[in-house]
Amino acid sequence: MKGSDAIALRMQGAIQAGELAGLVVAAAGREEAGFARGFGVRRLGGTEPMTPDTVVWIASMTKAVTAVAAMRLIEAKRLALDTPATELLPELRDIQVLDGFDAAGQPILRAPKRAPTLRHLLTHTSGFSYEMWSRETIAARKALGLPPMPSGKRAALMLPLLFDPGEAWHYGIGMDWAGRLVEAATGQTLGEHFAQTIFAPLGMTSTAFRLTDAMRARVAPIHARGADGALTPIDMIVEQDPEFESGGGGLYSTAQDYLVFARMILNGGRHGSERLLKPETVAMMAQDQIAPLSVQPMISAMPAATNDADFFPGLSCGWGLSFLVNRRPTPQGRSAGGLAWAGLANTYYWIDHGRGTTGIFLSQVLPFFDAKAVGLYREFEAALNGD
Repeated sequence: MKGSDAIALRMQGAIQAGELAGLVVAAAGREEAGFARGFGVRRLGGTEPMTPDTVVWIASMTKAVTAVAAMRLIEAKRLALDTPATELLPELRDIQVLDGFDAAGQPILRAPKRAPTLRHLLTHTSGFSYEMWSRETIAARKALGLPPMPSGKRAALMLPLLFDPGEAWHYGIGMDWAGRLVEAATGQTLGEHFAQTIFAPLGMTSTAFRLTDAMRARVAPIHARGADGALTPIDMIVEQDPEFESGGGGLYSTAQDYLVFARMILNGGRHGSERLLKPETVAMMAQDQIAPLSVQPMISAMPAATNDADFFPGLSCGWGLSFLVNRRPTPQGRSAGGLAWAGLANTYYWIDHGRGTTGIFLSQVLPFFDAKAVGLYREFEAALNGD
């Protein structure tokens, strides 16, 4: 593909300069298979190379997979976008809105004005948040005695809402509730349903919530970047025996596998002879669903987990049915209406229907929105789009 040689030179140079321990980039077109290349090593100080089949935690890149599963069920009339989610998930009736804290630091809670719907959950307009981007949510979780999300406990999902559903945008755990809706509609675990309806048809043999022995042998550890910029490998694996499988962030995958998934979206729901979604369904997923609201910069409340994150400073962005949508062309040359998102350990993707391209950038480093990783991701897309 155009720019692949320049991309390889830049990525290799970044590894040699110690910007990251290792990374994988992959890109393709609608009919063009493209390329996938690894650079550096899986573990700093080790010898095993990063390769297109290296297994990484893709975290919130899971969200698009959950959305595809939900939209397939909408096509089958087993779910609906605007039906109250409480009809299938009665426990959601216990969720309240956080209206501040009393003098003793206890949450002031009230009933929401309306029940969240699947549309709210897919677009981050449900009122749910993540602790790492909300000090109020941290305080409320601790005061209520709820376990943290990484525990894999169902009780971790019972966080209060920051606002009434539909009234604002805030990135949060709504996609985990969307995954619970998929499970309620199908009677399967999320992993079983993904494997049967998405991964098998697409040939995604190295994508799962639970690491198989074959996947574990190829997994890249996460590296923590210290205040001095140095990288240190850490032993961090997503809970492998959770009470719920996280539709918001639990999957492991590879560049090879996720590129197939992204190309399916790029091709309007089709992969070869397999059709997972109707073209009109993919078009709906790609539409900005939140106007006149806009995606807001994500301000860190947990510096060890994430930096402040603003994908396109000064550029208004919306949200589709699980995707960030840039409302105008980006500095990297992405067409208006492009789709994208990311994962906590600095994994990123985009799907550009205007240019007919998709790209994947996978590293394994914390905190999120690492300046080195984000810079390389942006350079990767700009080089691919260079005219």
